[in-house]
Formats: sequence, C-alpha cells, structure tokens
Amino acid sequence: MDTRERVRALEQMMLIRAYEETVIALHAEQRAAGTCTAVGQEAAAVGVVSALSADDQILTNHRSAGHLLARGADPGRMLAEVMGRRDGYCGGKSGSLHIAAKELGVVLTSTIVGGELSLVTGVALSRSMLGGEGIVACFFGDGAACEGRFHESLNLAAVWNLPILYVCENNQWQAFVHRRETTLAEGVAPQAAAYGMDWRIVDGNDVDAVRAAAERAVATIRETRKPFLLEVQTYRLRGHFEPDDQSYVDPQELARWRARDPILLAQSRLIAEGHLSDAAAREMEAAVKRRMEQAAAFAEASPFPGFEALTTDVYA
Repeated sequence: MDTRERVRALEQMMLIRAYEETVIALHAEQRAAGTCTAVGQEAAAVGVVSALSADDQILTNHRSAGHLLARGADPGRMLAEVMGRRDGYCGGKSGSLHIAAKELGVVLTSTIVGGELSLVTGVALSRSMLGGEGIVACFFGDGAACEGRFHESLNLAAVWNLPILYVCENNQWQAFVHRRETTLAEGVAPQAAAYGMDWRIVDGNDVDAVRAAAERAVATIRETRKPFLLEVQTYRLRGHFEPDDQSYVDPQELARWRARDPILLAQSRLIAEGHLSDAAAREMEAAVKRRMEQAAAFAEASPFPGFEALTTDVYA
C-alpha cells in the first residue's frame, strides 16, 4: 500500500471500532439489540477487503460489521438495520447478524457456525461458470474450522477449481471456549495442504501485512482460478456477545493482545515514519466519531417497517 492507502486503512479501522462501540452503547441504553462484535480484528477486515475488486463477492459470518464497512457500507444504514428500521440494508429485517448488501457484493451474513462455508462453493461455482475474473471471499472463524463443513467446502473447491479466497479470522476464541481447548494445531491454514490448496498464515493485527498477503492470494486465485486459504491470526478483545463480562478470559493474555491493538499499531507506525502527525490522528478520530453520531441520528429517525412488509422479501 502507498502512504495514502495506509492512512485510509487507519481511518477505516477507526470507523469500524467507532461503529461497534456505538452499537455497544446503544444496547447499554436499551436502544438496540445486543450483537457479536469483532473489536480488535479491524486489521483483518480492512486488509483483506481492500485487496478485493468491486466485481468480487463476499460471504461472511456473525462478526461482519468490519467486512461491510471496509467494503463501503453506510454506517447509518447499518445502524438502521441493527435497530430494525426501514432504511436499513435489509429493511430492518436482518438485525446485526444477517445483513446482506447486493450492491456491495455482500451475498450473505450467516450466524450458523460455518454456514458461509457451505454456501460459498455454490456461489463460486456460479462465478466460475459465468466466467470473468471475479472471485469470492469467504470469512469464517477458527471455530468454524472445527466443523465438518469446513473440510467438505475445501475439498469441493479444490476438486472443482473454484476461485475462492478462504479467510480464517483466527481470533483465539470459539464463543466462550479458547481454541486451545478444541484443537492442538497452532494454525488452521496448514490443513489446506491436504486438499492440494495454497495457504498462508499472517499477523492479523498488522494491516500492512494482511493487505500484502491478501493481494498475493487474490492475484494467485485470479491467475490459477483455484482456491486459497489465508489465515489471519488476531484476537477478539471483547466477549462473544454483548454484554459479556469476559470472566472466562485470562487477564494476562488479554493484556498482551491489547498491547497489540491493530489501530494503535498502524497509527504509531504512520506517526513514527512521518506520514501522520499526532494532531492529524486526533482529528481523524474526532471526524469518525462525528460521522457515527450522524449515523445514529439517521438510524433513530428512520421509521419502523409497516405491517405490509411482513409479506415482502419472502419465498412462497
């Protein structure tokens, strides 16, 4: 990434963090439902999504806010969706956990663990049959990699030569269970080798490293039309679902990962290299907060859907 793109990446990460903090605050005030956040995982979302083209598609999971915002989603419409309002991306019908945005290439958000892995092969098969350079990115967590559908998906994608970028956001937690309680392996990505698939593990808290790795993976997929598994190793700094007191988390482990907050890492690096001043960073953060205040006002001003909406957007 050039300097402009790196500064833009920092701004996007700040926006994602501010968005999720806004949802948390709205829930605490009983103005919005609780949700699953991905605080601490912003570099993974921004780094990967920024490497995609406008023609690519995305399937994601219950921690999807970062992927949507990095793709260009409007935070006001996202908040409206979370609050069940008519101006949300899905007319207030999806809540925070099932947002789809066809205009952004976001095919679906699945709350079923590994649900997106089951569906991405079909979406990618369609892309392959239609031709073109477009690929499909599928985001899932390390918990989903313990599901049988993970192996089924990778096997089909490899056999059928499907243009899929599998992105495992290994955030060390599977709901309330640490990954070390469910698997002995240090990483998920090496399992791709059993299916003849290229893979790579990258520091998921370093947005520059994630972007570089994603660009290489995407270029490989476009050239070969074969799947690739990228594992971004990061950490979920908040609980599984808001509210969550994280009583099950080792405080020392949490402190170590907080010290590697992806936003602080990117900001301090840009400042140290002379590409950003302290004042500019503070103004950027203030501008993001103002944007979120406007987004919240837009969402709360949006009306609830009428009863007639009950019979729309459904299959008969």
